Formats: sequence, structure tokens, C-alpha cells
Amino acid sequence: MGRIFLKDCAAGDIVEEVFVVSGKQFSAASNGTHFIKLNVSDRTGQVNARMWKANRDIFNAFPESGFHLIRGKLENYQGNLQLIIEQQWPAREGTFDISDLLPHTEKNIEAMCRKIVEILGSIQNRHLAALVQAYLDDEELMNNFCRAPAAQSFHHAFIGGLLEHTLNAIEVADAMVRFYPGLNRDLVIAGIFLHDIAKTWELSYDSAFGYTDGGQLVGHIVKSAMWLEHKAKKAQDMLGEKIPQPLLDVMQHIIISHHGVPEFGAVKVPATPEAIAVHHIENMDAKLMTALAATRGSRQEGEGNWTEYLKSFGGRLYRPDVAPPDAVGEELETPEVGLAGTSAEPVLSAGSLLINNPLFETKSAKRN
Repeated sequence: MGRIFLKDCAAGDIVEEVFVVSGKQFSAASNGTHFIKLNVSDRTGQVNARMWKANRDIFNAFPESGFHLIRGKLENYQGNLQLIIEQQWPAREGTFDISDLLPHTEKNIEAMCRKIVEILGSIQNRHLAALVQAYLDDEELMNNFCRAPAAQSFHHAFIGGLLEHTLNAIEVADAMVRFYPGLNRDLVIAGIFLHDIAKTWELSYDSAFGYTDGGQLVGHIVKSAMWLEHKAKKAQDMLGEKIPQPLLDVMQHIIISHHGVPEFGAVKVPATPEAIAVHHIENMDAKLMTALAATRGSRQEGEGNWTEYLKSFGGRLYRPDVAPPDAVGEELETPEVGLAGTSAEPVLSAGSLLINNPLFETKSAKRN
């Protein structure tokens, strides 16, 4: 029998499974007894948990974050599921599958890594290419980059999420820059690669997703900007020449402005075309990923046509896709535009359109 996942649970269910535990706190009830509150999660979701009549020894037995075998009952509390823990034990290695516990990208991580290296290899400016290469040569950093989530819970909150988010945004940018000839492709591509690079350091993701102490104190935006100066020194050694300071200033600006406005964490408002592009492209990917996960993703919570209130969108989202393809699983043929009566006859011809605007009338059709 397979494990029971949290997304399939309902109030009244009794579970005995290995879960990820995190965020433990030792608290006192109004009657003077003590209890433990913590978060319990698997790859499908997270619920609040409580253990009543607890003591310090039981509290200390829970890891700060890690894997625990928990027996308990789910109940409805203020409209949300809550797990009441009856018994708990440290999970023994070999008794659980880590892929059941941590959400993971559905895409191939190795293939995504190869693709991002390929695109970054097309940067034409030698100073910027050397700067990017200094990051790619950092094996530990790149291993973390390919594994880290992009966030604790907002967007791309799964193993490989940072890589997937970055590659999505880079490929969108690569397709978009050709429409804006004055936009510097190298700066946009490199800026997207580096905008979230310090999330590898800001977030913890060995078990439960959370923030490191440094991540809480400093954050990925400032740390990413700091790392740029260290990597610039390595790039200079590689090239045998100095990286121009204006280039470093602009790259740091892209990093510290990519959240757009100060209330969302930006140190500066985007002040170059490339910084504006990076902000909007990466924000679009984050928002669309969040919206799709909430409305049509396998991890969506709840049922019905509308989601719950989502703070990041300032409201609820409508779930149904009202225009699904008619030929599911088949490649739709796009008809060629040709002359009426031929095998390449267009779907819509000018004669089938009833246009009343006189600007579109032919001379013969106009009144005398």
C-alpha cells in the first residue's frame, strides 16, 4: 500500500507516515500545560500540527527540521486541516522515499543545466563572459544552483526550482530581445542568471524549505550584489585585464533592482532598460508559475472555479481553461493562406467578414 499524501487527507483521517517537520515551538496553554506547535509537510502540501501535554524532552526530540515518523489525527481548525500528533519517532533511513517528502521539478535537471550553460556561452562581451564563467567554474555553487528552490513557498518552491525559474526567464528574454534592437542581450541574459543566485545561500533545502540565519539577516539581493565583486576579481585574473567598473555597477544595479519597488524588497528602482527587462521578465515567470499552480497545477489546493484569496494577486483567480484544444494529443495543422478554391484555402476569407465601417468598403461598394 502506498503512502497517504497530505493533499488526499481530510478531517477525521488517521495517518502514520514519515513527514518533514519544521518550525517547532514550545508553547504554554492558558491552563498552564505545555504543547508543541510545528509544521508538517510532504511533497504535496503542508499543515500545522500540535502535540498537546508535551514537555521539554519531547520538544528536544523533534529536529529543528528533518524527517519524523508521526502518528496522528487530522481535524478541521478554523477552515484548515490541523494534525494532532499522538506519537512521534525519528525516521529511520531506508524507511521512506525522500522524493515523497520534498517537491521536485518535473523537468530534467541535467538537461536544464546544459541548456543554461549553452545560452550563457553565447554572451559576446568578453568582460561579461568572463564574469559569468567565474560563477560557472564554482562547482559547489553551481551544484547548489541546480538543486535549490526559488522560494520557500511562493513560486518554484521545489528542488530544482531556482534553475527552472532562471532558465524559463532566460529563454523568454532570448526570444524577446530581438524585438528591441537597442536592448543589450548580454546584460539581460547575465542579469537574469545572477538576479537570484544567492538564493542558494539564503534558503535551506536539505529537508524542510526555510531560511538560513544569513538569509534572514542579509537576504539574497544584497548577497548576490556582494558576490559579484568577488567573482569580478576571479574574472580579472582569468582575462588578465580589469573588468570595467561601469559594467559591474550596471550588473549590481540589475541585481538590487530586480524586485521592482522598495516595498517588495528592491534596493533601487530599475533605472536602465536592461534592469527594467530583467525585473518584468523574472516577475512574469514567477507570477505565471504561481497562478498556474493555483489554478491548474497538480499541487493546487481546494476545489471549485475560484481559488482562495491569494495575497500576491490581491484577489482570487478563476481556474477553468475555457478554450482547451479540440484535438487533444494530436498536432493541429495550420492551414496555409492561399487562393479561394485551392487546397490551401484560408479559414477566413475577406468575403466572409461583414465589416460595416465605411473605411473598409471597396470603391465599387460605396454609395454614389
